[in-house]
Amino acid sequence: MNVKSLLFFALSFIFAMVVYFVLNPSYEKSLEAKYYYEIGDYTEAYTRASEAFSQDQYNRMASTIMAQSKIAMKYTKYINQAKEYMQEINAMATQETLSDADRAKIKMMSEIMVKSYKKLAPSVITDEALTQEALQYYKDFENLLEKVNH
Repeated sequence: MNVKSLLFFALSFIFAMVVYFVLNPSYEKSLEAKYYYEIGDYTEAYTRASEAFSQDQYNRMASTIMAQSKIAMKYTKYINQAKEYMQEINAMATQETLSDADRAKIKMMSEIMVKSYKKLAPSVITDEALTQEALQYYKDFENLLEKVNH
């Protein structure tokens, strides 16, 4: 077999793989899921990836996107909860004096957020912005907890 025919065979094989990848409905949904994951719509990404995975259980792309979307949704939930708690705490902090009940509430919210952060499990491909934002809130709540305990 000469080099030209070997090259032709290799390129034909690659072309066939690309066509299969693009025309297969499961992989098409996986590509859609990847798009939604990249723009930060983790719920839609998870939905599309799970649809793709149900069509083809050997679709590793769908499986990976499902797992990553699930992790990203946990981070998003943590960040949203942290924002909500911070708004409440900031509203309490604007008062002239903090009551013992307010201090206890701040302590409880801070403990919840510190413990919740420790349950998050980042992976190598988790969105860096999400992990950094969650880490910053974790540090903020740790500082609050330290201040309230003293």
